[in-house]
Order: sequence, then C-alpha cells, then structure tokens
Amino acid sequence: MSLIRGLVSTIYHLPKIYKWFYRPYYLLSLLMTLAFPLVRRCPGLCEHLPSQREDNNSCAFDWREVEILMFLSAIVMMKNRRAITVEQHIGNLFLFSKVANVVLFFRVDLRLGLLYLALCVVFLITCKPPIHMGPEYITYFSDSTIDEELQRDGRETWIVEFYANWSPECQSFAPIFADLSLNYSCLGLKFGKVDIGQHGAVAERYNVNPSPLCKQLPSLLLLQGGRELMRRPLVDKKGRASGWSFTEENIIREFNLNELFQKYKKLNKGEKSEEPKPILQEDPEEEEQEEEEEEEPESKKDK
Repeated sequence: MSLIRGLVSTIYHLPKIYKWFYRPYYLLSLLMTLAFPLVRRCPGLCEHLPSQREDNNSCAFDWREVEILMFLSAIVMMKNRRAITVEQHIGNLFLFSKVANVVLFFRVDLRLGLLYLALCVVFLITCKPPIHMGPEYITYFSDSTIDEELQRDGRETWIVEFYANWSPECQSFAPIFADLSLNYSCLGLKFGKVDIGQHGAVAERYNVNPSPLCKQLPSLLLLQGGRELMRRPLVDKKGRASGWSFTEENIIREFNLNELFQKYKKLNKGEKSEEPKPILQEDPEEEEQEEEEEEEPESKKDK
C-alpha cells in the first residue's frame, strides 16, 4: 500500500520533480544514485569488471547484485512509509541508493569503492539540499529579537518552529510550515521560525535540544505572551522526543488552527466596529473591598 501511495504521489508531482533536476544538488544526487548501474552497463568499462554470472557476462547484474538491489528497494519502501512530502521520498531514495552503491562498488573492486566513497564525502561537504524559497508569512527570529517580539502583545498567539538547516526533517517540513502560514496567518495568529543552529541560546531558553540523538527537530511551540501553551513533539524526562508525524493535518488538529483562526477573525471584525476593550478588567468585588479599606482609616481618625 505504501508503494502504491508513493508511486501515485510521485506521478502527481512529476512536473515539480522535473524542475528539481535543474538544480545541481538533485542532478548530482541522481547521477550518484545511478552510478553502479551505469558503470555495470557501460560498454568499454563493464568488460573489465569481475562477475559471478555463469555465462561470464560482466555487463549484466549477477545474482548477488540483484539481491542487494532488491534489499535496497525493501529498505526504501519501509522508510517511505513515514515520509510526509515528496522531498522526503526522493531524499530516502537518494540516501539508501548511495549506501547500496558503496557496497556494490567495494564488492566489485576496492579502488572503485574508495573512489565512490570519496565522491560521496565531497558531495556531502560541498552540496547542500536547496532551502525552501516559496511564499510565506513567517517572522524569522534571532537571539535578541525573539523574547521582545513574543511578549509585545499578550493577546497574540504565535506558532514558532525551532529548526536547523543541517536537519533533513526540517528541510522537508519547510514547505508545509510555509503553506500553513499562508493559510492561517491573521492579526492575532502569527508564525515564526528560529534557527537554533545559529542561535543556540534560544534553544536553551525554550528547552529544545538540537542534538540529532534526541530527535527534537523540528519542534513546534504554541506561545501566547511569551508563555508556552503546548509543543510537538512531546519530550520525556530523559529529553527524548516521542514519535510524531509533522503532517499538515496533524498540525491543524493538534494546534486547533481552524478554531484559532476563526476566533481571531471574529475579534478582528469586532475591533473595526467597536472600541477595543482592555485586556484586564477590574473585578467589582475587588473595587468594593478597596473602598471599605479606604473608609476604615477615616473612621478611626474620627474616633
């Protein structure tokens, strides 16, 4: 079922995927993913490669290579069951295909394995996945601006994402968070992001551990007046995050975005026609108590 869902999603997003390969990261990843099949099938090269086939055809896959490729397909399908976006599906395919290529090249020739492994290291250092550059209504915080901005108006509700550019999960979640900001941003409901890779002090203040072992990235916090109301994923006493799927449906349901959006839309309409009401209103009982306290010393003076 997950394979069918992945194929349908890939076919649906084919125009978008086609544009990705104009970017160096995706084009080079595709070439490195297909490196071993290309070498094994390339005339002039494949004749010099060893093979365990009974017919000694070194330009075709032997039984062990087919077994490794089938195992790769099974791993990719298992990992893609939890994938949310097409970027995650493609990223899992690229990642595990490179691991399979390393094994296949080392099995054929030690020199080819070392060469391919060196290319993978260079690619990892020099090529980073492209950052989401689409439209969004998101405020980017720094260490010096986040507290002031969140506490400026106690009536405003903020949904803040704590992320790091090196995290593949954060990169895959970026377009989802951008779409949510476009659909739900209004006068009282705002969206923000802070890169804790650059602003580590913010992560400490808001108890977000940037370590990959804790799996707390990305973290979404619902804040009002600088006070945390809820967060996802939840974190246990040992600092480990519980599993949570960052789908658009889960975020809308858990953070009650539809209710918050309708609430603030109504308040915004009311503010246009009526005078703004004060945030804190004095209790009439407290006013009576204050008046009684003022009368008591006056009566003592008369005595």
